[in-house]
Amino acid sequence: MEIHIDLTGTRGHRDAIYRQLRAAILAGRIRPGEALPPTRELAQRLAVSRTTVSAAYDRLTAEGFLAGRVGAGTFVTASPAERPSPVPDGPGVQPLPEWDAVPPPPAPFAPAPEFDFRPGVPDLSLFPFDTWRRLITQRLRAGQADLMTYGDPQGHPALREEIARHVGVSRDVRASAAQVVVTAGAQQTTDLVARVLLRDGDLAAVEDPGYPPPRLVLGARGVRVAPVPVDASGIVVEAIPAGTRLVYVTPSHQYPLGLSMSLDRRLELLDWAERNDAVLVEDDYDTEFRYTGRPLEPLHSLDSRGRVVYVGSFSKVLSPALRLGFLIAPPSLVPALVKARYLTDWHAPNVEQAALAAFMAEGGFARHVRRMRKVYRARHELLVRGLASFAGFLTPLPSSAGLHLSAVAARDCGPLVRAARRRGVRLYSLGDFGVGERRHGLVFGYGAVAAERIEPGLARLRALADEGAA
Repeated sequence: MEIHIDLTGTRGHRDAIYRQLRAAILAGRIRPGEALPPTRELAQRLAVSRTTVSAAYDRLTAEGFLAGRVGAGTFVTASPAERPSPVPDGPGVQPLPEWDAVPPPPAPFAPAPEFDFRPGVPDLSLFPFDTWRRLITQRLRAGQADLMTYGDPQGHPALREEIARHVGVSRDVRASAAQVVVTAGAQQTTDLVARVLLRDGDLAAVEDPGYPPPRLVLGARGVRVAPVPVDASGIVVEAIPAGTRLVYVTPSHQYPLGLSMSLDRRLELLDWAERNDAVLVEDDYDTEFRYTGRPLEPLHSLDSRGRVVYVGSFSKVLSPALRLGFLIAPPSLVPALVKARYLTDWHAPNVEQAALAAFMAEGGFARHVRRMRKVYRARHELLVRGLASFAGFLTPLPSSAGLHLSAVAARDCGPLVRAARRRGVRLYSLGDFGVGERRHGLVFGYGAVAAERIEPGLARLRALADEGAA
């Protein structure tokens, strides 16, 4: 074990060794059962006599911190139950006060509840583990040294080619690999775009209700964020404040309402962006999973003036743990976005990027999407049928895509949500996604709940509602 002991400026080397080893044991940095270096080895490393180190060990042994084993060495015994806190005595360095307004990260989602209606999570039990293991192993066995060093901030070239081809075929997004930047997802994309386009105090707009992380990212960067209401046709363009420089929208499957922005509203929004010299960040999440109807064209496909940054992610299709997403930007923005990507965390993991590129090139990604679309369509239909029994309390909103379904209510659903979580049913209140006027209702995700669990979970929720939890 490498143990750091600092004897700089000390005269009593024995006491210094004793104090620092004791502090490390009490703090848990050296755990019970771990062996300390032999006295001769530590003495040579510290340039002190072996007698000095032996005396420090003897004192720790006498106090019960260490125990010697003949022929084996010196080991840490069980640490005392009470350990001093490692927190400094003083207040420490304080963050800027605006960070007080940013909520803490969500707690880890483990253990899973009995009925998990959490939105935005795919069925990870159906992840192609065997294929992914093979693809990763092939890249490691090939000994590709270029995958184990620093990578291209814009993303692995093969993956960018596959992304451009995929969105071109599936979404009619006409772009070259040179316009693709591989990111960690929508949050990082929003941060990158804000870095290269917005200054402190600039104004950005988000949908209300809407996806919270981009709003929080913009606010944390010193950008003023305006919530803009959403109606049945999408974001209300005439309500976007004057001077807005960026608008974050989810037009194909509005989060969390699930509605699609009408063609007229898309054209109106594009015209507004051109007249106001603004950029539109189009998060086209969940579009792989459309169950009925013909998908409307993305804003990017309708944009002829270079006003749209198109955002996609593999978190909902494959796994959030991959932390792989992408943006497609006008050529004028790409160099600055690549620089910003480099300055934040340089690049996405090379091996995973190469494996995903191969997965897409082999056709495995398309097959996985088709498989999961059937699975999620069946769950979507089960949920719609099940919510019919909530008539008079919940009214489902029309939705034909994605991994969640929202329903509006006439009263606050917060108490029901809290009661449901205590009874093993996890879901969210529609009001959790609002900034201004908070709508009443519930958001049901069906990606993380098996088909056979949907009706029992709804039955438990109905019982709680009948008991007056709502």
